[in-house]
Amino acid sequence: IRQSTRSQSKSEAQRYLARQIEQVREATIYGNRPQRTFKEAALKFLNENQHKKSIQDDQGLLNRLLPEIGDLTLEAIHMGALQGLIEKRQKEGVKNQTINHALQLIRHILNLASSDWIDEYGLTWLKQAPKIKLLPELHRRQPYPLSWDEQERLFAELPKHLKNMALFAVNTGCRDQEICKLR
Repeated sequence: IRQSTRSQSKSEAQRYLARQIEQVREATIYGNRPQRTFKEAALKFLNENQHKKSIQDDQGLLNRLLPEIGDLTLEAIHMGALQGLIEKRQKEGVKNQTINHALQLIRHILNLASSDWIDEYGLTWLKQAPKIKLLPELHRRQPYPLSWDEQERLFAELPKHLKNMALFAVNTGCRDQEICKLR
């Protein structure tokens, strides 16, 4: 084992070495996984997914989650442990759909830790991922199709340069950004 203990104290460095040796022994002989925090898993996730277009969104979401659950070990994360976080966000007026994005990211990281991430001892980071249930999305707005009369009134109010774009949107169902970025 060669690494810095980030300490000037010889006795503290010896305790650190003894702990490291014990972790190696526990993993190699008994198959016990080293304890890893959610913060470590989140950093690994971010480092491995720099290619994603939405990595900035994931990073922002993780920055919000880490003060709440970052120091928890992966084994300690389950629906009961997340309940305080969920209730806090609901009190802040955050909708269930937004909270579900965070829960999905947590679930994804835990699934990676239990299946894809193999440590130096040949063990996954987590023995089994817990079941993370999503919240019901009660306030989801239902789609509202325009009637022919409403469509005609809408088009009459639009400036000339937006009428073709609106007609295309109504007939295709494309999202705003898809239409605005067409070439």
